[in-house]
Amino acid sequence: MTNKPDRILLSHLFQSFVTTWALMKASRMEPGNILTFVFFLLVFFFYRHVNRRMNLLQVSNRVALATAVLFTLLYMLVDYPHYIELLTSRLYRFVILAVIFAGFVCLFYYLLHFLYSYACNKERLYRVLLTRYQDIPYFHDDPHQKLSACFAATVNFIRNHTALCAFLACLLGWLPYYLYQYPGIMTPDSINQLEQVLGLIPFSNHHPWVHTLVFGFFYHIGYALTKDMVVAVSVYTFFQMCLLAGSVAYFISTLRAHKIRPFVLLMITAFYALIPYNAVFSVTVWKDIPFAAAVLFFGCSLLRLSVQNQVRFKNLFVLFLSGVMICLFRSNGWYGFLLALPFFLFYFRRKAKYIYPPLLTAFLLAVTVKYPVMQACQVEQPDFIESFSIPMQQITAVICNDRYLTEEELSLIEQVVDLTYIRDLYNPTFADNIKELVRAGNQDYLVAHKGEFLKLWIDLGLRYPGDYLTAYVQQTYGYWYPDSFYLVAEAEGVSATDLGVSHTPLIGGPLVIKGKEIAIKLGSMVPIYGVLWSMGVACWIMLFGISVVIIRRDYHKLICYLPSVALLLTVLAATPVATEFRYVYFMVLSLPFYLITAILPDAADASSLNEEQGEQEHND
Repeated sequence: MTNKPDRILLSHLFQSFVTTWALMKASRMEPGNILTFVFFLLVFFFYRHVNRRMNLLQVSNRVALATAVLFTLLYMLVDYPHYIELLTSRLYRFVILAVIFAGFVCLFYYLLHFLYSYACNKERLYRVLLTRYQDIPYFHDDPHQKLSACFAATVNFIRNHTALCAFLACLLGWLPYYLYQYPGIMTPDSINQLEQVLGLIPFSNHHPWVHTLVFGFFYHIGYALTKDMVVAVSVYTFFQMCLLAGSVAYFISTLRAHKIRPFVLLMITAFYALIPYNAVFSVTVWKDIPFAAAVLFFGCSLLRLSVQNQVRFKNLFVLFLSGVMICLFRSNGWYGFLLALPFFLFYFRRKAKYIYPPLLTAFLLAVTVKYPVMQACQVEQPDFIESFSIPMQQITAVICNDRYLTEEELSLIEQVVDLTYIRDLYNPTFADNIKELVRAGNQDYLVAHKGEFLKLWIDLGLRYPGDYLTAYVQQTYGYWYPDSFYLVAEAEGVSATDLGVSHTPLIGGPLVIKGKEIAIKLGSMVPIYGVLWSMGVACWIMLFGISVVIIRRDYHKLICYLPSVALLLTVLAATPVATEFRYVYFMVLSLPFYLITAILPDAADASSLNEEQGEQEHND
């Protein structure tokens, strides 16, 4: 019999082998490629190293394994056809997929353990993360050294006004885009809202009515002062920039109150101020941008009220206002808020007299605006098919795959749409074609017979689950698969319109244009940096943050992730497009929030550690 060290060695050799096989398939390499041997050596020594760290710091294997399996599923659900595309035998296909699945599970399992070993070493982590007394010394003016005095004043100002500096840094980083895209980027959706503001078409809640009113409020202020439509639009754009920068400043202020190191705050601020898509979105007239700011505001207020226990009027007001914005600035925001509200009420039951009023007031205000107020103002509501995208795509996939349907089922479908061109129009990743086919048909019949179509959807799903799963994966993969390419923030200028608004850049020239193009394209060219441009990576980081919270048993922090999880579920339940960055921009904007919330100490722990540091430094 072999002893335990030998068994562990053999286990690592086997795990490294199946992981190398998985990496070979994922990277589309041939088995004879020398890099497969490089992969094997790197993986083997990595597994050995992680195993030693696992012995030093015990971490829950169940959470790591469950998360590894989840990540493997999210990756292979999209990528697996490439692994077996040349195989015809079902047995061979099953064996290959099983080996690759095991290889990815091993890879993610050890990688997660490696990261958990740092995230769970609280004392060491806090000493790296939190400010020490000597980290930010005060400087005193020296009348004989003006440069030193100026530097000292600057450092002290930043120290005392960290949130304001973050706000100004974001505006400064986004200013070139504002000047180049002046008065702001306006797509057809933006033009439609402007037409509503000008009274040219009736108000519609297809683009959230409340956001249209906010747009109109700032537009009318600008127009009243200047009588210039271009300037009027730019007033709203600047307000949106300030709102987005304000959410960043509130986040930085939240971390500053927790005594997070200035260097960490600087890196977070740089993410917001310098990553190009944040700048482009800040000047794009879409409801998704203030909605994302509202989600970050809401998450930070939950962090302050739960982890930091800062039950103050300002935080309660931010909770209320951002909650209203989440409910009214995107249709899925309302459903996400409804999904999360019972959990909020249960979690904050011991602080009910403080937390319930802003939460319930936001809920009641949203209900009032969405129903009686919109009805009284004759605001048109989105049609039924708008929220029926995924079931409609799944039924269409069954039809396009030539599956058997009974005469009654075909007759029911033909009451709504003409099936003549459905195969030509069907796009697995884009539902608008089929939605327009329904609108051109008899949507009223669909609305009047919802129960029958629900039964049809369930029956076909039970009969052809593979078609449903494939259709769902193709319709949603962009939001959870980390290797989907999508050109982000490429929109610019003002869409063609005769309203009197046009792209009027205040800066330009070949240098500006080329610089903007390079900044946008770098995300698809540079490794590591490119992961910041992936919606799927944002989803994985959020899931990783949640797993860290569970590993550390900081269960009270889960409430901070709940809004984003609920909103992501609503996107995955009704998205019309498989890859639309702005639909989950709230998740990308909150990336630093997900990571730092997971490792942030409670207020009591932070104070205790700083007191220990202070006493030690005083004794030294």
